[in-house]
Amino acid sequence: MRPIWLCRLDANPWPCGEAKLVLLAAFADDRPALLTLLSRLQREAEDHLTQLDSGRSNNLTDRFLSWAQPPDH
Repeated sequence: MRPIWLCRLDANPWPCGEAKLVLLAAFADDRPALLTLLSRLQREAEDHLTQLDSGRSNNLTDRFLSWAQPPDH
């Protein structure tokens, strides 16, 4: 749910556990494309959440990117 970036199914911060599993399966053969998509979505979420939080910066790297790194990275 944008602009608050919560999952529509379980109301956890997106990407929630289920979304992560779906994304990993969908991009199983193209991890760089997944990281590119998540990077773009992270920037969008940072913009939305900063506006909603009176300009306070949000570091969303762990939430959006760290979990998606290949295991050997």
